[in-house]
Formats: sequence, C-alpha cells, structure tokens
Amino acid sequence: MDVNSGGKSNAKPAMTGRQRVLAALNYREVDRVPVDLGGTACSGAHVSVIAQLRQALGLDKPSEPVKVIEPYQMLGEVSADLRDALGIDVVNLPGPKNFFGFENSDWKPWRTFDGTNVLVPGKFNTEPEPNGDILQYPQGDKSVPASARMPKGGFYFDAIIRQEPIDDSKLDPADNLQEFVVISDEDLEIYQQQVNELYNSTELAIVAGFPGTAFGDIALVPAPFLKHPKGIRDIEEWYVSTVVRKDYISEVFARQAEIAIKNLERIYHAVGNKVHIAWMDGADLASQDSLFCSPAGYRELYLPHSKKLNDWIHANTEWKTMKHCCGGCEPLIECFIEAGYDILNPVQTSAKGMDPQHLVDKYGGRIVFWGGGVDTQQTLPFGKPDDVRRQVAERIKIFSQKNGFVFNTVHNIQCNTPIENVLAMFEALGRVKNV
Repeated sequence: MDVNSGGKSNAKPAMTGRQRVLAALNYREVDRVPVDLGGTACSGAHVSVIAQLRQALGLDKPSEPVKVIEPYQMLGEVSADLRDALGIDVVNLPGPKNFFGFENSDWKPWRTFDGTNVLVPGKFNTEPEPNGDILQYPQGDKSVPASARMPKGGFYFDAIIRQEPIDDSKLDPADNLQEFVVISDEDLEIYQQQVNELYNSTELAIVAGFPGTAFGDIALVPAPFLKHPKGIRDIEEWYVSTVVRKDYISEVFARQAEIAIKNLERIYHAVGNKVHIAWMDGADLASQDSLFCSPAGYRELYLPHSKKLNDWIHANTEWKTMKHCCGGCEPLIECFIEAGYDILNPVQTSAKGMDPQHLVDKYGGRIVFWGGGVDTQQTLPFGKPDDVRRQVAERIKIFSQKNGFVFNTVHNIQCNTPIENVLAMFEALGRVKNV
C-alpha cells in the first residue's frame, strides 16, 4: 500500500458506479472501466442467459424465476443482487409500459422453448398456432389481431405487419403519430416514484428511455403496442418512404418533435437530474456492410429534428443523450455528433468501417463509445473463454485511450451463448473470480 510520511494511505477511494460512468461521459480518468448490463434495451441479455448466470454465481432462486422485463427481445431482469455480484455501474429506469403496451406487473410463470422457467407480466397473453408458433397481442388484448409471433422453438418475437393497403391520396401524417401523445400525469408519477427509489437506493448511473424521441426507429414502426396501427407500418415500405415520400416522413418527424419537447419538459419537471443518460433514438440506419441512409440524407431528414431535442436537453438538463445505431454506421458518426448526441451504442465493431482503433482515432473525445466490448456475432457465442478474455482486454485498451468508454457487449447477449464465455468476459473485467 502506498503511504505518505504520516502513515496515511495515498490511495484514492474507489469511485461509485455513478461517479465512474459520469467521469467516462465527460472524458475524465476512471478507476476502472465502467460496465453496463441491463441499462438499456440493447445492452442486456436473453432471459435464459441471465438465469444461467445467476445459477453459476450462486444467486439462483428456483422459487423466484427470472422476470422477462422486455418481452419483445425476451430480456431478463438484471436485479440488484446480480448487479452487485458483477459490479455493474448502470441501472435502467423503466417506462410505465413495455414494448407490447402493457405493464410489467402481476407476474406469472411461463416456460421458454428452451425450457427456462421464467416470470412474465400478467397480460403476456400468448396464443399457440397449429404449427407451434406463439402469438403475442397488443396491450394483452386477444380480441384484436396479434402484433407479434415467436416461431416454434424460437427465442424472440417478430413483429407482425398489420398495415392496411396504402392510398397515397389519403395518407395523413397524423396516422403515424398515433403513439406520440402528451404523457399523462399518472405516468409522470410512475417515473418520479421509480427514479427517486433508484437514485436513493443505488449509487449507479441511471439510464431512461423517454417516449417519442426516436425518429424512425424501425422496431417501433410496426407499433406492436397499438391495437389498430394506421399509416405506414410496414418495415420495407417505411424505408422506401424515406426516399419516395420524404415530405410525409419529414412532417411526421416535425410534429413528433413538437410533442417530444412537451414531454421532455414535463418529464424533466418530474425526474430532474436524477436521470443521467437519456436513451434517445434506436433508429438503425446501417447494415453489416452498407447504409440505409447517406450522410446527406441523414442531414436532410433526421438531423434537424434530433438536434432540436438534443439542444433542448443540453440547454435545460444535465442529461447525456444516447444514439443507438447498429451496423457499419461509421460514415454517419460525424452526423450524430452534429445532431448533438453524446453517446454511440452498440458500436458494432464487426461491421464495415467500425474498426475500434479507427473509431477512437477519428471520433474519440467527441462521442462516447458505449458498447463494442466484445463481439456478439462470433467471439462471445462461438469462441473459447480465452478468446473472449483476449478480446475484452484488447477492446478496453483501445477504447480507453481517450477515456469516454462504457463497456458493454455489442448489443444484447443472445440466447445459447455459452455461460463460460459470459463468465470469462466478466473475469477479464475483473468483476468475478474464476467460477
């Protein structure tokens, strides 16, 4: 131990998770790399992985199966005991309703196709198809058409497209604004109660996703939470419309931004700066090796509206804002910075143009990298534990060069990922001993 002449330790006290994350977001030195698991809808793990992880760490409670807190992606709850065991630095502030439009409450037992016993919300009302597929319903209402399907033997739900035939002469931007409404007083009270509990009971950084801030998030376009979605709701049709119906999409975004500003004002009044990171936009604009949108197209269609929201947040709050974009989005990163985003997630390093050292050299110190810690396409699911440890160490070394790094896998940890590889990842982070 380092001591001074007076016999007192010179060692600095360890940072709390909250201090560690905030330091990273401001490009300051940290005592160790901050780690996220479960802080966002794109930085968690499939419920079966969480169940196996708990078992491996001796936290398993057979009488209390893991809760599915995001049913579309079947994400498992990262509860307080698991966060403590793994030294996680981030916690999520959940919204009042989940992806299918019902509350995470009235938990009941359910079993996944791979045999994992879990808990699901009371309105998780699935219906089996003759071929073994299961259907999920918006707001848990089985009297309306199903909005999602899990194939027999599958692990996740796929949205069911329920778009009516499009008549361009009758298209009304208001139809694509059904879900964008001024937040209710009841929902504000839920946010306020939950953020107070998280802020006072943990020393973690709090991430929240607030309604209406994502422009063209393709997971939301089919609206699996609406009983009768109107407007352009087909995924392919939506992407085509960003080119052939640009004026329509621009009008949707403009009106959406006005509603979002009103909601941000009301939400900030309720939660203040107890929220640290706002998950703003999950619109994927790139594939593995190409773009869905050129930089010029982004600046024309998306940037003005995203910048309006980011500017309001930075002028009125202390929140940092996060942009999610999978794929080879490197040509768009400069645009994301111009739009005012502070953080990029998930940093898909296996995609075209996303070499970690290149990203740090070009953008380090100007946007925080939240993700990229280990590849979830090859290394984590198919590599050996030593491969995982090696890549984790390499990524920490590279992404920490200019600070501004929060460790997370590239998107969620997928079902069937070997648990020994997940443990190896946390071992490399110095969070758990060899189990």
